[in-house]
Amino acid sequence: MNLRPRRREEPELNLVPMIDVVLVLLIFFMIATSLRHEALLEIRLPEASGQPMPSAVARLELSITADGRYAVNGQPLENHDPAALKAQLLAATGGRILPLIISADGRTPHQAVATALNVAAQLGLQQLSIATITASAPGP
Repeated sequence: MNLRPRRREEPELNLVPMIDVVLVLLIFFMIATSLRHEALLEIRLPEASGQPMPSAVARLELSITADGRYAVNGQPLENHDPAALKAQLLAATGGRILPLIISADGRTPHQAVATALNVAAQLGLQQLSIATITASAPGP
């Protein structure tokens, strides 16, 4: 007969699985939080208040309508693909490097403006400006 008092074993809590779960949850919440903020971005486009270019200087004017159609110096293009735009700008420059003014409607697709900038870069047009309206002062 064993009369010695039994030594009671202390229950052991294994923390490794709990730490694994906490780390996985931490990573999940970090990713979910970063994706949630991306949808909340608010973009405000800049306003410009500068002096207009003197009219005596020879320049190219590229107008882009709300539906993405181009006009070079007031002459609309039949096709609104990059090749037609490049050919028309090349014909209008006559081999000279002229400043280019892009006047795009506020509802113009961004791709149309990006295409115009790409064609201007291919032609080596480095003096480029985007036409804006002067920002009006806020009312009382």
